[in-house]
Amino acid sequence: MKRNILSAIIFLSLSSSITHAQIVDKKNLIEKNAQLEKIADGFGFTEGPAVSRLGDVYFSDQPNNRIIKWSFFTNKTEVFMEDAGRSNGMFMDREGNIIACADENNQLWSIDDKGNKTVLLEAYQGKKLNGPNDLYITPSGTMYITDPLYKRDYWKRDAVSEQNGEHLYLLSADRLQFMRVDDKLVKPNGIVGTYDGKTLYVADIGAEKVYKYDIIEDGFLTNREVFVERGSDGMTIDYRGNLYLTGADGVKIYNRKGEEIGHIPIPEKWTANVVFAGPDRKTLFITASESVYKIRMKVYGTY
Repeated sequence: MKRNILSAIIFLSLSSSITHAQIVDKKNLIEKNAQLEKIADGFGFTEGPAVSRLGDVYFSDQPNNRIIKWSFFTNKTEVFMEDAGRSNGMFMDREGNIIACADENNQLWSIDDKGNKTVLLEAYQGKKLNGPNDLYITPSGTMYITDPLYKRDYWKRDAVSEQNGEHLYLLSADRLQFMRVDDKLVKPNGIVGTYDGKTLYVADIGAEKVYKYDIIEDGFLTNREVFVERGSDGMTIDYRGNLYLTGADGVKIYNRKGEEIGHIPIPEKWTANVVFAGPDRKTLFITASESVYKIRMKVYGTY
């Protein structure tokens, strides 16, 4: 009984500290007096936010196999798509299609505004991918895709990898070339690039590092270096080049030098992903466990 009481006290203490943790904003990135607002809850696990041209956000409720749409002007959520391939990370392409990491069958999908899907990828050199997790699309249309192995209880296939590791891939803008561009990662996960398409960031959650690359001609990567010594699930970037990372500690913000300049605590077990939303891209939209949140920013995002 004493152990149960002690456990309850510890749980309540931790919950209280998470709830009342203060926002840290060393560079005035957050709008004055802005408060973290819960938009909606009751989901299985929220992931993969992708912002439309109008500023609305599509995000996945992976355990329930749905894609949900959040409308900026109404602040309401609605189901956009059922049977969504257990979509995880997502990104809008130039034509307004959702490109989704549909790891139910280890595929990459293109989804139009009516919810019609086209399978873009499902294998590399004739062998199934591990399970595409997240992606970034450059202004020219080149896609970078992370492919870690997370064994899913909904898989109907053998959960053993057919690849020789967990890698970072490139799909060319014309979708004719699909190749590995980094095969020295442990478990690549979150990914984002700068608006000019010249710099790429990849979180290796297995190695507890975020790597920075230069993107050169034809989409090849060079000058890989450690940006910060920590992992991240999802990530986004603002116009100043500040990087927003996620995980058990909410949203952490780092400047171009890799120095921590901000922290937005989220009262959930896990913060999965983040994107800038709204027509002005000044609303930070956050997917966290069973809920989604937002907070108004001074800076605007590039996606």
